[in-house]
Amino acid sequence: MRTLRDFNAAGKRVLVRVDFNVPIKEGKVKDETRVAAAIPTLKHLLEQGATLVLFSHLGRPKGGYEEASSLAPVAPVLEKHLGKPVVFIGGSPELTPASEATLERVQAAPSGSVILLDNVRFEPGEEKNDEELAKKFARLGDAFVLDAFGSAHRAHASVTGVARFLPSYAGFLMEKEVSSIGKVLHNPEKPYWVVLGGAKVSDKIGVIENLLPRVTGMVIGGAMAFTFIKAQGGQVGKSLVEDDKLDLARDLIKRASDLGVKLLLPTDVVAAQKIEAGAPTRVMPANAIEDGWMGLDIGPESARTFAEALQGAKTVLWNGPMGVFEVDDFAKGTLAVGEAIARLEGAFTVIGGGDSVAAANKLGMADKFSHVSTGGGASLELLELGTLPGIEALS
Repeated sequence: MRTLRDFNAAGKRVLVRVDFNVPIKEGKVKDETRVAAAIPTLKHLLEQGATLVLFSHLGRPKGGYEEASSLAPVAPVLEKHLGKPVVFIGGSPELTPASEATLERVQAAPSGSVILLDNVRFEPGEEKNDEELAKKFARLGDAFVLDAFGSAHRAHASVTGVARFLPSYAGFLMEKEVSSIGKVLHNPEKPYWVVLGGAKVSDKIGVIENLLPRVTGMVIGGAMAFTFIKAQGGQVGKSLVEDDKLDLARDLIKRASDLGVKLLLPTDVVAAQKIEAGAPTRVMPANAIEDGWMGLDIGPESARTFAEALQGAKTVLWNGPMGVFEVDDFAKGTLAVGEAIARLEGAFTVIGGGDSVAAANKLGMADKFSHVSTGGGASLELLELGTLPGIEALS
């Protein structure tokens, strides 16, 4: 994978695919993490004497310009983090990223400018990886830098298409993501534990199958645990279960046993009859949940067992919450496991994006992890397949 170390940006106009897919409410950016993550790459290129043209997607517009999906609110946030004026080209149907009017404004911008274009998904061919659109994007720069790890699993025109027509390199964020996830994939120090949560086994099958032969142990929490518990004959009440994955769960349990891998499932759960704040809760055995009740978080005994199992680990990968983390009543298990991982000394600890990142932020401990990934879907696909379309495009 070619990186910024292979590239001298002096005097060049550099097209940078960033991931500014940030939450916006009432015209204000609510979480600036992804903007801040892009700054090291942007500052490096500016210090070398580049002019920057940045583009990103935001949300899922239905095709064509939509004010609600415009990147306009991101420009002042980027300006604040970069400490330099940002020229926003967009905010109207005539100024979509690949339009002639946008190209004219980019070409007229003074050397050393920072230009932010509007949402790439305003272009109908973006998600189809349309070759003509990729060529139009390529007109905007002399070189291309991919720093949007969160989009690197998508073969879209602004991610992989444009790389066919310009010299292309990985930004620092992209490089760090690939290196950190590569470390837990290819040469982890043992003992190596993987902590998986979330709703569905089906979302994590590929990751479980790929990592099982490499790990010391695996903790499975969240609703996906109930498919495993039911597969072993447990009573799970009305907890979320994928009945079509019960045979697969049995197979994975057997495979772990054959490999000598410890597979830990919850022994107790916090159960309720409905998912809402303030609903009456009871702690029940994970394999004997009463009818009409559902497990919505791991129980205190499970939280202790999981935390104890992780003691002494040298590598830990965490992806997915232990319960319905969005509701405070069912967040304790996730926070307890997150804290146990964050407090490990001398361990390489990685959060694989998604809700686990929100949990670490809620704990105020995100900085205690060796690496916090900016891309949930991209992390999972890289852990499953060992590569991504975005990585291949830079190779």
